[in-house]
Amino acid sequence: MSKRTRTAMSESNEVCETQERAKTSAAVRVSAAVLTAIASLTLGSFADPVLLGSTAYAQSQFQTLIASAAHAQSKIQAMIDRLRNGATSKGIAKSNGRIEATQVDVAAKYAGRLATLTVNEGDEVTAGQVVATISSPETEAQLRAAQAQVLRAKQALAEAVALIAQRNSDLTFAKTDFERAKALIDHGNIPQQVVDQRRNKLEAADAAYTAATAQREQAEFAIKAAEADVERLQSILVDLVLVSPRSGRVQYRLARAGEVVAAGQRVLTILDLNDVYMTIYLPAAQAGAVALGDEARMILDPFPQFVIPATVSFVATDAQFTPKSVETAEEREKLIFRIKLQVDLKVLNKYHSQVKTGVRGIGFVRTETAVLWPDDLAPRLPSD
Repeated sequence: MSKRTRTAMSESNEVCETQERAKTSAAVRVSAAVLTAIASLTLGSFADPVLLGSTAYAQSQFQTLIASAAHAQSKIQAMIDRLRNGATSKGIAKSNGRIEATQVDVAAKYAGRLATLTVNEGDEVTAGQVVATISSPETEAQLRAAQAQVLRAKQALAEAVALIAQRNSDLTFAKTDFERAKALIDHGNIPQQVVDQRRNKLEAADAAYTAATAQREQAEFAIKAAEADVERLQSILVDLVLVSPRSGRVQYRLARAGEVVAAGQRVLTILDLNDVYMTIYLPAAQAGAVALGDEARMILDPFPQFVIPATVSFVATDAQFTPKSVETAEEREKLIFRIKLQVDLKVLNKYHSQVKTGVRGIGFVRTETAVLWPDDLAPRLPSD
């Protein structure tokens, strides 16, 4: 190899090494910038801009944050594992459960075509809010006919009243004429036949007056019947406007606008978020010691770091087999009692938008009311 060739190769290697050092330096600068940005976002106003300019300081702060987060996560996980898998304190029982809420169905009382449906699944509704309307032209036509029948009955009543006045006048004249005939026959001025004729006219006038009175009563009854029919049809039209019976969240929308719905068909299912609870199951030995109205606790799987306060609102009187949601065959063979843990209304009002049904978790109850709750089960909510 010639000297010129060796010189060229040496210069080429130096160029490569220079480029490699430049790339390494650029990578270091990028890493420092990334770490500085992360530290700035994490530390906020507590970060010193001068110190953050140091790559070593940014790396150490970032590692410290990661270590602190990992330590906190490990503590939470350890607590969850201890509460889920470990033995509870004496006098405290636990069981798997899930969050439920009372469901209210909004159904059509009468058949018709669904004209409007103003809410969707997941929408919040208030008690008395109009959520749908059903169109029924037949009912509207029947209402107009019933209203016309009321007017007709009132007209018949007016005619009956006028007829009564006429019959009363005829009755008064016939009665006076008969009294004159009786006075005249006593003096022999008229024959007995005339007296009998006037008596017959009086009786006919009295019968006609009685019939007119009955006709008036019939007209009054017809008015009441027609008005009752109007009220019935108006109530049907009121029921064709569907309103939410309670405040809550729309869980299911079971019909669409334009569809024909049958009487009794469900249109919406609403969750009453003021009545939220967890259902758990305990064996007889533990369920029998649970006191109604006593404190309880919940830990939900999606939010294991929080402990939700609750109250024992129901203990079943009849035993049943454990539902299939309990995985172990050993527990499915036991007879257990259903228990409801009612979530506090103040908690529901504060975290209204975060309430979801079907969420799994663990429920804790006291079998001895004198036992104090451990620190791990002290109430902890997002704002605490």
